[in-house]
Amino acid sequence: MIDLKILEELSNAFGPSGFEEDVVKVIKKYCSGMAFRNDAMHNVYTELKPTALTAGTGDSNEIHEKPAFSTDRRPVLMLDAHLDECGFMIQSIMENGLMSIVTLGGFHLTSLPAHSVIVRTAEGKMHRGITTSKPVHFLTPEQKADNSLRIEDILIDVGACSREEVLAVYGIRPGDPVVPDVAYEYHEENGICFGKAFDNRLGCFCIIETMKALMEEEDRLAARVVGAFAAQEEVGTRGAVVTAQQVRPDLAIVFEGSPADDPYFQAGIAQGVMRGGVQIRHLDNSYVSNPAFIRYAHEIGEKLGIPCQDAVRRGGSTNAGKISLTGQAVPVLVLGIPSRYVHSHYNFCAKSDIEAAVSMAVEVIRGLNAENMKRIFRQDVI
Repeated sequence: MIDLKILEELSNAFGPSGFEEDVVKVIKKYCSGMAFRNDAMHNVYTELKPTALTAGTGDSNEIHEKPAFSTDRRPVLMLDAHLDECGFMIQSIMENGLMSIVTLGGFHLTSLPAHSVIVRTAEGKMHRGITTSKPVHFLTPEQKADNSLRIEDILIDVGACSREEVLAVYGIRPGDPVVPDVAYEYHEENGICFGKAFDNRLGCFCIIETMKALMEEEDRLAARVVGAFAAQEEVGTRGAVVTAQQVRPDLAIVFEGSPADDPYFQAGIAQGVMRGGVQIRHLDNSYVSNPAFIRYAHEIGEKLGIPCQDAVRRGGSTNAGKISLTGQAVPVLVLGIPSRYVHSHYNFCAKSDIEAAVSMAVEVIRGLNAENMKRIFRQDVI
């Protein structure tokens, strides 16, 4: 059984790109019994048993003795998800107290006006603000007919009346981060989760749940499992460049809160259907999948009755793009949890799809052996 309390804390955590420290703290809280390390970029590494990668603090804050090298010669399987959410940064403060912003991540600008946001100061104080939207009373007929927007048109109002008040009373400065103001809810009657940042706190949750499920059998697994929570994915998959270099995986599973498309496309065309099971991604703008890895996942799903759906994406990208190009090339399996309205304030996803993603990852890892890894590594070609 997955623990949705963890997802609630992850979703509610403040963590736009470059400011993921609150998310790191939640992950640390729920990685009890695992080796844990974070770096200067806010990337996080977890292992079921400590190696040189995670030599650092454990549950009791004791220092693990750092081995000169790892004696574990098993292939390394990296579980990836990104920590950050789409957000904003204060760019400047006007004389009337309104603040201009820049985006951290990709928003469609028409979804931004007239929403509540949280601004965090350098001292950690949180202020609620509103993204500006001109009332209809002040719009000309031409403005009413024109829905185009620039980010320069969207400001944040925290209720101040002057620049001096913003600086002296609120303590807000240029460079302070901003996120959507949304509280997580779980609707038990229909198994639906509501909240923000499902792209990709869902993936972070899946790493934690997968590693917890495998904790008692670590010594029996054919691969050494490393959890890698990457920072700054929404601004160019930057964290994954670092995590992939540090972990040096032989193969990887990437979890992603993928955009659900069932509100927009009919059955048979939609490939990210909420309650449709875990999404297995074949292609996007960042990578071409490893067909043998996908075939193996399908075999696992069919054998164990794990619902899944296939996606060939015309756009989008994940950390798989950077991870797959590491070292001598890394086979990557991208598992998505369909999430409605990602890269906006509010998201929906289904508990059953989260469970399917975790089950697929756990069983894929449990089932790995020399024979199927030979196929995944393409060593059966010649």
